Amino acid sequence: MDKTKRTRLETAGWRVGDAPDFLELTAEEAAFVELKLALADYLRDIRVQHGWTQTYVARVLGSSQSRVAKMEAADASVSVDLLVKSLLTLGVSRKQVGQVIARAA
Repeated sequence: MDKTKRTRLETAGWRVGDAPDFLELTAEEAAFVELKLALADYLRDIRVQHGWTQTYVARVLGSSQSRVAKMEAADASVSVDLLVKSLLTLGVSRKQVGQVIARAA
C-alpha cells in the first residue's frame, strides 16, 4: 500500500496492519503460517513445472485430487508433515525442501 493511501486511511480512523496483526498471531505462529504457505506453493510449482495434473500427483502420493488441491491451498486440514513427505515422494531433495524452508524465514 502506498504511503498516501495509508495516511489517508489512518487519518479517517482506520487501523492499518498486516494479516498477522489482524489475526493476532504471535511471531512464531506467523512464521509457521509462512512456512506452510511456502511449502504448499512449492508443491504446486513442482507440479506445474513437470506438467503434472493434480490427479497424477494424487495417484503418485496414493491420495485424491481434492486432497492435492487442499495441499496446494495450504488448507487447515493439511499438515506441514504431509507437505514435506509429499515433496520428498515427488523427488524433491531434502536440500531443496530445506531451501524452501529457509526462504520462508
